[in-house]
Amino acid sequence: MKNLNRVLAGLLVTGLGFAGGVVAADGNGVPRIGYLAVAPITDKPSPERAGFLAGLRELGYENGKNITIVYRSAEGTYDALPFVAEELVESGVKLVVTAGNPAIRALQEASDSIPIVILFSADPVAAGFAKSLARPGGNITGMSQQNLELAAKRLELLKETVPAIRRVGVLWDSSNPVMVGEWESTKTAARQLGVELVSGDAAGEPSFTKIFEDIQRQRVDAIVTLIDLRTAGYREIIPEFALKQRLPSITGLEAFAVNGGLMTYAPDFGDLSRRSAAYVDKILRGAKPGDLPIQQPTHYRLVLNLKTARALGITIPRHILERADRIIE
Repeated sequence: MKNLNRVLAGLLVTGLGFAGGVVAADGNGVPRIGYLAVAPITDKPSPERAGFLAGLRELGYENGKNITIVYRSAEGTYDALPFVAEELVESGVKLVVTAGNPAIRALQEASDSIPIVILFSADPVAAGFAKSLARPGGNITGMSQQNLELAAKRLELLKETVPAIRRVGVLWDSSNPVMVGEWESTKTAARQLGVELVSGDAAGEPSFTKIFEDIQRQRVDAIVTLIDLRTAGYREIIPEFALKQRLPSITGLEAFAVNGGLMTYAPDFGDLSRRSAAYVDKILRGAKPGDLPIQQPTHYRLVLNLKTARALGITIPRHILERADRIIE
């Protein structure tokens, strides 16, 4: 409640120009677009915001000159998203840019008409944001993370890096419909690779303590973490557990490798956000979001933690090392 009050106060005091009568362009005809973030907006842009701003610059847009970006943040409080999304929609901006399914859903519920450009989304079709990737329909378009295919690829990479693994624990949340699809994709890959999976389902569990105990008891050889808001919140605890248990691990969030996980493989979110700026340009020029195909990633980042590899006694194959976009020593 304290965080929510801070959000509400911030909207009233630091509305970045919102005064109840804001329109889609200022007095000089400069278009105004909204940017909804879950995390606090800081002077140092997040990778996705930096990518988006870079994409705008490439297209000739500069905030404060020929485009105005109206920022709103839920200050890390998911319960505040519906209120912040509604306020941003009602401020009269031309369109809204955001990332992540919770923020997208909050905007979707706030308006079925204002264009919404997504920097990235976990399977927007399965989430109900679009009818199809080729023809989204409605008011939402942008970039997809293509999670289902990546879930299988991560298990393949882990097996390729550590061929001896036979039994893999999967940390996930079955209450998230998108995660169910990733779990099924991982199971298919496991059958093809001759790997047995042990489900570490976080649904209904107040913490990962019991899940960790189950994983230990079933003597897995490695850990795969399917990323959503729940598991991402344990970006420090899960790698710490894996390292303590001497288990190689892979996820789709780079912070896990930074915090001691063996490896991560994920779309380049900065690149996805940069490319999404083209949707803003097209919509400002009159295109309808429902007619603009949702695009998938073209570049993926493989991150390896060699310090963790040494601690686990793992020698990373040369061809895996040569593919890495980032190596943590």
